[in-house]
Amino acid sequence: MDPLETYRRSLAEFTDRVELVGPGQWSDPTPCPDWDVRALVNHVVGEDRWSVPLLAGRTIEEVGDRYDGDVLGPDPVEAARDAAAQAELAFTHPGALERTVALSAGETPADEYLHQLVAEHLIHGWDLAVAIGADPRLDADAVAECARWFGRRIGDYQRDRLIRAEADVPAEADQQDRLVAAFGRDPDWAP
Repeated sequence: MDPLETYRRSLAEFTDRVELVGPGQWSDPTPCPDWDVRALVNHVVGEDRWSVPLLAGRTIEEVGDRYDGDVLGPDPVEAARDAAAQAELAFTHPGALERTVALSAGETPADEYLHQLVAEHLIHGWDLAVAIGADPRLDADAVAECARWFGRRIGDYQRDRLIRAEADVPAEADQQDRLVAAFGRDPDWAP
């Protein structure tokens, strides 16, 4: 699958799930122990906001603390929609995937950064879905692409403590459950 199409699908799925959050669910727990629903959505929207200046060639120092704290404001759904639209524009700009971006981990090819954000949207989209009781099924093609990419990076993520230890799943688990587990989530998590 085309990486940009995978990105678009993961971005749309996440944004669609944000639209499903009920008024009383923003403080509900998520599979991320330190984040409630609002904090999880804030994290992903912040990542989407960051992608725009980074793809434009700015450094973390140049962006500064612009996206620290609450980036959702009074309308989290609109903030998520706007951030997703801007991020998609940044990634689809001609030549964007040939660039190098300055991440905290160092200079990173933009196509690698794109894959990182696909994982961000898929995994946190699953987190959000199970937290609010929505359908947690992810786009199967996006899951397959993410699993292929992550299979070559899981050791780095574990070594750098970017994910929790891989959760155990039965041998017959499907690809989505295996991917969720690889990112340290119990596929059977419930609030």
